[in-house]
Amino acid sequence: MPLATLKHAARQTVSGLPREFWWLWTSTLVNRLGAFVATFMALYLTLERGYSASYAGLVASLHGLGGVISSLGAGVMTDRLGRRPTLLVAQSSTALSVAVLGFMRDPVAIAAVAFLVGMAANASRPAVQAMMADIVRPEDRVRAFSLNYWAINLGFAVSSVAAGFVAEVSYLAGFMIEAGMTMLCAVVVCVKLPESRPVRAGKEAAADVSLGTVLRDGRFMSVVGLCFLVALIFQQAYVGLPVAMGRAGFTPADYGMAIAVNGVLIVVLQIPVTRVIEHRDPRRLLVVSSLLAGYGFGLTAFAGSVGVFVLTVCVWTLAEIVNAPTQTGLVVRLSPVHGRGRYQGMYTLSWSVAALVGPLLSGFVIDRFGAIWLWGVCAVLGTGAAAGYGALMRRLPAQEPAAGARLEAAGTEVGSA
Repeated sequence: MPLATLKHAARQTVSGLPREFWWLWTSTLVNRLGAFVATFMALYLTLERGYSASYAGLVASLHGLGGVISSLGAGVMTDRLGRRPTLLVAQSSTALSVAVLGFMRDPVAIAAVAFLVGMAANASRPAVQAMMADIVRPEDRVRAFSLNYWAINLGFAVSSVAAGFVAEVSYLAGFMIEAGMTMLCAVVVCVKLPESRPVRAGKEAAADVSLGTVLRDGRFMSVVGLCFLVALIFQQAYVGLPVAMGRAGFTPADYGMAIAVNGVLIVVLQIPVTRVIEHRDPRRLLVVSSLLAGYGFGLTAFAGSVGVFVLTVCVWTLAEIVNAPTQTGLVVRLSPVHGRGRYQGMYTLSWSVAALVGPLLSGFVIDRFGAIWLWGVCAVLGTGAAAGYGALMRRLPAQEPAAGARLEAAGTEVGSA
């Protein structure tokens, strides 16, 4: 492709988005560039501190449980206190708890602080997504969410490599660097990002969206359930896949080579693929991505070499590239303006619960029935999710409804949870 064409494509990708979006995007990138602890936590506990693999797994589960609990609470804070205050509290708390975790030595203290880190780190997600929906025009949201997802993966790819070098020097340095970069994100939010929560007027000022309102929104909760199924599939990349490859005689380096393709493809393809899909029917995109995810992992049952494993990774990575911005855009589309925080919190909860259930599912199926059955389950889940998206989204609204209309449809409760 000629250089001039590439430059034109790049300009089209980034043009038209407000300055506030780019500060939020920068905050996301900086945050992920400093995400060292999640990468080396298991090694830190087992090699540096001498704890067992079971204890390391317990700490990881508690970290995930913290994220589950904070998903809904952060959504409520986002709507009641505002996007900016929630981000400041979440990022400041994350920086502080990560720094404290680096100095913990007692196993109970480590587990407790890891739980707090999980709560604080996950609390920013509903606020980021709600703020992005506030400041970006509806027609640009899929592109904006895609760029944000690209920043997350680019930052994580760089931090994963850097974490290894940092850990060789000092694990404590890794904790401190992550704490410092997270605090820098809080400074960016404080200095550069104004509050974006929409101002209420008329009837909207007297009505609020509660968690009960969200739970009674049948179509949205069905979408959350379908998202949970897809998230369960993607979780197998980090639990089911390495275990299955290990039992088949492949080395950790083989798994590392295969999974690295996921990050590389997202960084390379996320933006150009978004240019193709951003104005297409979200129902078709979610149906296709669900099938690609399910059968991408399903094909793993036939993998007998690293090359074939890499091929399956390519298939489900394409599903991830399409699904992530489309799904987030759909959540905004189905959310009332003044309830975006709670709706995003419920959406975030589906991924947090999947992160807890996914490892249990893969371990149970592999131990009881074998890895081939796990990949078959993934294919079934993908097919079920695709059918569900197709059925639920036949009458998708052209754009997210007005707050008042949505509240009446869902059953408004005055006050909030």
